[in-house]
Amino acid sequence: MSQYTQPQQPYTPAQPPGSHPARNGLGTSALVLGIIGTVSGLIPFFFWLAGILGLIALILGLAGRGRAKRGEATNKGVTTFGAVLGLVALILSVVGAVLTFKAVDDVVTDINKAVADSSASAKPAAGGGAAGGAAGGTEGKDDVLREGDSAAYDDGLEVTVNAPASYTADEFAIGHTKGNSAYTVSVVIENKGKEKYDATLVTVDARAGEDGVNAEQIFDGKVGEGFSGTVLPGKKITATYAFDAPADAKDLTVEVGPGLDWDASQWELKL
Repeated sequence: MSQYTQPQQPYTPAQPPGSHPARNGLGTSALVLGIIGTVSGLIPFFFWLAGILGLIALILGLAGRGRAKRGEATNKGVTTFGAVLGLVALILSVVGAVLTFKAVDDVVTDINKAVADSSASAKPAAGGGAAGGAAGGTEGKDDVLREGDSAAYDDGLEVTVNAPASYTADEFAIGHTKGNSAYTVSVVIENKGKEKYDATLVTVDARAGEDGVNAEQIFDGKVGEGFSGTVLPGKKITATYAFDAPADAKDLTVEVGPGLDWDASQWELKL
């Protein structure tokens, strides 16, 4: 009689009590978010994303370090690096916010300055008869600037145009037509403000006679250079311009534009 033998099951050791799989998710997430946050902090106008991701990465990194200390995670180095990157992303977000807000503020200031009312008021010459008013105005003769009068701007800039004087252009002059008359006009710009003034963008144009025909500017070896350089507060600069006018012209209208941020002003000069 044969004896039946039951096959033995393979032995599987029991899992030691207290042993659990490593919980490395927090450290990995902190590292990924820290990298993305740091890169975002290097891109202009993405400071807000760097701040959000950096804060989350820092929190997850600190929580992951706690797990590693308790033996629940095995990626302590990754977790620490993720927390450091989160802190770096936060710092970059603060720097980016400051730079962005400053850039926006500068742009807004420039726009406000460009659209601000920069018209001047008339400042008659000593003993002159021009009354105060809007420089270059057309409402009445009292608003017209005459020779020696100044256009005073609210930032302290003052422009003065003196009386015209007859001028003889040389034979190589540009802008002078044979049979016409030539006149020089002295323009003085005084900086009474607190900031230095750039005179390179000054424009000076003229019209002659009752019909207001364009008076060409004359360039020769003595006139025509115009303004250049900067004017410090409390200083002034002078330039002489020559214009070609019809022989029968009795008056000359000179328009001076101090720059892009200032309205142009006009002077009615008798020839």
